[in-house]
Amino acid sequence: MTAVLLGAAIAISPALLILAAIFAAVAYGLYYQASGRLLARMYRGVERRAAVNRAQRRRQSDRGGFGAGPREEWTPPRQEQRQRARRQRVRQEQRRRQQQARGGVQQSRQSVRQASQVLGVSPDADDSAVRRAYRERIKEVHPDADSGDEEEFKRVQEAYEVLNET
Repeated sequence: MTAVLLGAAIAISPALLILAAIFAAVAYGLYYQASGRLLARMYRGVERRAAVNRAQRRRQSDRGGFGAGPREEWTPPRQEQRQRARRQRVRQEQRRRQQQARGGVQQSRQSVRQASQVLGVSPDADDSAVRRAYRERIKEVHPDADSGDEEEFKRVQEAYEVLNET
């Protein structure tokens, strides 16, 4: 259409040249959008502005500015809980080892023979047999079960821990 108007402007009237220019601009805009170049240009502009905003926020956080700060420093709550629980387990294990090294606290831990009797396996049973026996025994003595016993439950857990360490 632009080419037809341009030809008419040359042949008939130069006033049609204005109409041809408008059609040319619209056609170029449609081509620019359809080819994806318009979208790419918009994304580059957004990314450029975001980079500038990040840099400004970093400078503000260095000065103690407002806002939550950079998103990269945030860790999900579940991950924080796992890390906290892991640190607590490590501390407990360190305390237990220190107490054993000092000989200050007598451990009421079962021997391997006692532990295997509690679970009903031989002292030289493999890990899978110990695990099966532990699971069956736990089902019987779990405090939530009808015939559950909390003290026996603790004994079974301790026996499993003793047999897993060896």
